[in-house]
Amino acid sequence: MKLLVDSGSTKADWIAIDDNGKVLFTTQTLGLNPEVLDKETIIARLDDKFDIEHNKDKATHLFFYGAGCGTDRMKNFLTQVFEEYFTHAVVTVHEDTYAAVYATTPKDEAAIVCILGTGSNCSYFDGKVLHQKVQSLGYIAMDDCSGNRFGRHLIRGYYFGKMPADLAKEFEEEYNVDPDYIKHNLYKEPNPNAYLATFAKFIIKHKDNPFCRELIRFEMEEFVENYIKQFDNYKEVPVHFIGSIAFYLVDELREVLHRHGITLGNVLRRPIDGLIAYHVLNK
Repeated sequence: MKLLVDSGSTKADWIAIDDNGKVLFTTQTLGLNPEVLDKETIIARLDDKFDIEHNKDKATHLFFYGAGCGTDRMKNFLTQVFEEYFTHAVVTVHEDTYAAVYATTPKDEAAIVCILGTGSNCSYFDGKVLHQKVQSLGYIAMDDCSGNRFGRHLIRGYYFGKMPADLAKEFEEEYNVDPDYIKHNLYKEPNPNAYLATFAKFIIKHKDNPFCRELIRFEMEEFVENYIKQFDNYKEVPVHFIGSIAFYLVDELREVLHRHGITLGNVLRRPIDGLIAYHVLNK
């Protein structure tokens, strides 16, 4: 039994398949980002799901693609945790960009592949090897055009009085804006980046409001300048996207990319289904 996992900071999708690609079960845990979680929390999130806990000794392979796995230190940490938990499995840990590549990019084709979800990332795939020019420093310093970045903008816009009154009233009705509650989630709870990203659905819902529209445009321009344009051939290859931000704001994304002469490729909300086909073909 092979376990395929696509994990962001907010949630992780799990699919168990046999050697022929038949789905044995699917489930979902909270996100398993090793940058923000310790070993005990990761194991607790695994134990919380019956299908995972019940089948952990039956797994022969675990292919994990996750946010926060961009450094050897984090890969090694998570590999060790999984090897202790899935005692009979060969464990492979990749950063989440690899899942995006395998799900969106035809075999042997070159492309720039981006993630716009709770966090953000961008890499160049030459058809064989993934190239990353900039090492991610996480949600505080980077993550342009991500769900957590939009959450930060909305909270700041609300508290600095920049958000229009009618929008602010709806914001108050939809979210707990008590400062102590917000600070507790930002500084006392795990996954503050995932908490910030919960506000992103508000900006998507109100994407035609001038206040939200300007924030969306600003962040997309930042992402193009800081992430996509780091690759010299950005006008020569398609640019694929994975993630809920890209999926639900695809029209706005297409417009910004067009202004920069960039070809929008495939846009998927999540890569997990594409991973099944990839691992069946490469078993």
